[in-house]
Amino acid sequence: MAKPLRKDAQRNRDLLVAAARELFAERGLDVPLEEIARCAGVSIGTLYNRFPGRGELVGAVFADRVAATRALAEEALAMPGAWDGLVHLLEGVCALQAADLGYNALASGRGPSSAVSGEILAEGRDLMRRIVTRAQESGELRPDVTLEDMVFVIWGHARTVEATAEIAPRLWRRHLALLLDGFRAPAPGPLPEPPLTPEQARRAMSPHRPP
Repeated sequence: MAKPLRKDAQRNRDLLVAAARELFAERGLDVPLEEIARCAGVSIGTLYNRFPGRGELVGAVFADRVAATRALAEEALAMPGAWDGLVHLLEGVCALQAADLGYNALASGRGPSSAVSGEILAEGRDLMRRIVTRAQESGELRPDVTLEDMVFVIWGHARTVEATAEIAPRLWRRHLALLLDGFRAPAPGPLPEPPLTPEQARRAMSPHRPP
């Protein structure tokens, strides 16, 4: 069990997380750590004492968002309608992304690799796989959709959010609705290209995930 922080150390940690949350939400994950420390009213040395790297800080800031995403997936699996569950998850995750540019980057694979543990990522993939399989077994999701297709919904949504956040902040809902119509069964026609393999998806996204 981790030793509790002293009151002053806990206060500094809370100030850093609050400052980082605000700056990341407004500008994304590339905000200089020195600026975060300055906004928190502490030294950069204090920041590194509490968070050895950017990944640890990002992980602390977005732990609640990661937990909220898991809760959305669990809610989706509990819903009577498989299609409704899939829509609930995608709309919920996209709404979280649209509200926070930092989480938008993290969800689309452009956050530090140390920000989210491999165990949590594996659990997320398993939940999404179950949601997709359930919707396909119900006959509502076209059978040729793969888990990797769902990953790129989030990736593509991230770009929509970045491009339209200050112009039309709700436009992402139109984009998602168009995608969901394309996912519905029966499909109007076969897809022109095969899906990415899990390894290809990993390679496609890895250039956007700093160490």
